[in-house]
Amino acid sequence: MNTAVVTKPDYPPDYPIVQQAEHLDTAQLSDQVAHSFKTIAPFWPLKNLIAVNPLQGLEELPVEEAMLLGSTYFQQASLPGPMEAVNRQTIKWIQAYVDDGQATLPMPLRHAGLYTAWRQLAIHDTDLHDNNKQKQEWLTTLPENPEQAIREYLLQLGITTDEHTQFLTLLLTTLPGWASYIRYRTDWAGLDTDHPHPVTQIEYLALRLIITRLLWPEAKALLTWHQQALEQAQSEPNALDQIQQAESSYRLPLLQQLAAQPLEEPRTPEAQLVFCIDVRSESFRRAVETTGDYQTLGFAGFFGIPVQITDTVTGESYASCPVLLSPKHTVYESPCGSQAERENDRTGYVRLTKLKQLYQSMKYTFTTPFALVETLGVASGIWMGLRSLAPGIASGLRSNVSHSIRKTTAVVSSLDTLPLADQCAFAEGALRLMGLTHHVAPLVVLCGHGSATQNNAYATALDCGACGGRHGASNARILAGILNTSEVRAYLLQKGILIPDTTQFIAAEHNTTTDDVTLYGNASSEACQKLTRNLAKARQANSVERLKQMQKSAGRSDGGTQTRLRSQDWAQVRPEWGLARNAAFIVGPRDLTAALNLKGRSFLHSYDYTQDPTGTSLTTILTAPMVVAQWINTQYLFSTLDNVAFGSGSKITQNITGKIGVMQGNSSDLMTGLPLQSVYASDRLAYHQPQRLMTVVYAPRTLLDSIILTQPVLQKLFGNGWVQLACLEPEDRQTYLLTRDLLWQKAP
Repeated sequence: MNTAVVTKPDYPPDYPIVQQAEHLDTAQLSDQVAHSFKTIAPFWPLKNLIAVNPLQGLEELPVEEAMLLGSTYFQQASLPGPMEAVNRQTIKWIQAYVDDGQATLPMPLRHAGLYTAWRQLAIHDTDLHDNNKQKQEWLTTLPENPEQAIREYLLQLGITTDEHTQFLTLLLTTLPGWASYIRYRTDWAGLDTDHPHPVTQIEYLALRLIITRLLWPEAKALLTWHQQALEQAQSEPNALDQIQQAESSYRLPLLQQLAAQPLEEPRTPEAQLVFCIDVRSESFRRAVETTGDYQTLGFAGFFGIPVQITDTVTGESYASCPVLLSPKHTVYESPCGSQAERENDRTGYVRLTKLKQLYQSMKYTFTTPFALVETLGVASGIWMGLRSLAPGIASGLRSNVSHSIRKTTAVVSSLDTLPLADQCAFAEGALRLMGLTHHVAPLVVLCGHGSATQNNAYATALDCGACGGRHGASNARILAGILNTSEVRAYLLQKGILIPDTTQFIAAEHNTTTDDVTLYGNASSEACQKLTRNLAKARQANSVERLKQMQKSAGRSDGGTQTRLRSQDWAQVRPEWGLARNAAFIVGPRDLTAALNLKGRSFLHSYDYTQDPTGTSLTTILTAPMVVAQWINTQYLFSTLDNVAFGSGSKITQNITGKIGVMQGNSSDLMTGLPLQSVYASDRLAYHQPQRLMTVVYAPRTLLDSIILTQPVLQKLFGNGWVQLACLEPEDRQTYLLTRDLLWQKAP
């Protein structure tokens, strides 16, 4: 390669620069940037936290290689000192730029984009130039576009063309949390794509590279540092051994139990309740089935309705579907009642919002906090004491005050924006996916779920992941409305799905923290009232079981009271265990699992292969809900293995930054995993058992083979060892395991 010596810049004065003869064009640079970001998993903000595999960018590799490489990319306890200085300055600027309303004085010029705004403001940052005139002058000569900046400063750092992608990757992985948020904003943001403060991957890397060039001119040493870290990691014990031990003690007994379960002849129960596949539903489903002639089914909590929900009162709009899908329609939710009642609701919302805004402005501006303390100091002290010592009373008072300003009203989801053809498709798809195509009960309850906790930055992580980190009642209401439509039922009859005229579909929502279930719509029938009483019994029974998992007992109060108090306590670091200890994804009829206590460790998806001859429904289940379950599984797995690198550390020392995420202390990387208290029973004792997801399917192997053959995502997950697939063969009731070369072998 021909080289030519070029004039050195004024800063730094002692670093030799070699100009390479071959130049990067825009397309090459874009490819390199995109490739470097593929190593980074996206991180959703606090308003809609979504579980994700922190090594998602390495899933193309066998799991052993991915874990080895991930240990050198993301477990940075030993960064070079100059890189830590680069990180501190990057954190300071990027958290100011992406702030979503927390800062009292927002960063100016954000409308112009990250690079343009930072380029104009960096000259005023004495931490960057330390009042050094040469550095100040250098900052005034930064290229106007980020692409040119990356080209120039890669050359000035002495990074050769074949080292570009690796070096850019290391600029991301040495501060992976903030890079993960940029990955979300640029590749996964959905409805947030048109953000008022735009950012691109090239802009972020340009900023990162310029700060590196300014503070660490010898940054090429980062390549050597990483190679040494990789060599050291190869000589250390592999965490996969610990994972495999947990798997071996769990998987075979479960498979033997499933294979031994008899299948009963189909019958029509008194009521059917459809719950999300979420592992928290498993124990509650068992409790419900013991209270009456009830059959429960499992289905993804968005109920097959990929829509955008818009609240006509608040104006809030969000995508209520898995992040793997895009909303096809917008559904509007409005208060029930007369026009006057709707106007009263809107007025109450405005008043409540203004009061909150007034309090926040007084709390966070420079001068008014002192006056606020003087004025409300005694009242605030009493209120804090009440919240700490009597959270139930405090919660009741807060609710009463809120309701006096804005009364709680029922809402209705309009189906006007959903064409009849799409309603029919949604209805048929949902019923076929869950296998509810025959023996439909007189009452069918579609039960979404959500969580209710206080003072919890991770609240949305406990909500429905299938609904984009939101509550699932809206989707349940929509599907119930569709299935109660006569035109839709007529269409379903033509497709061979008979829904009796007497069948009523109603929506509900399961509060996973308290096990309360709220029925919506017309729930005044005798069957609904009986179900309501039985749901209360199930709640009490399941609360006792869940308290044992919390190493608590009901004591003198009933279990339901204790779980409700945990949800109302603002000091409670473990309001519920979420999806901890998840380990299996089971696809098949309820008979396989109804008699088993799966201890809240299994995702349960109802499925009847006899109603799916082409495998269309099973393909959907394996490529959508199962993939999401694998994200959840790996998030819990890696957050347990290394809570500093892949989790978010203790809740006690966390601070919210920019309303988008948490940091440890006042300046750390963005913490993207689960807090210590979500996976550990104490600081040292893990509650979650780290193991990879095992998927069990009750269907012929030939059907599974035909699906895997056409789905690269399944070939990747099964072939690289991220997920173990087991087939419970209906013909001979034998269990078979899929090997890493995608062949079947009989289970021991």
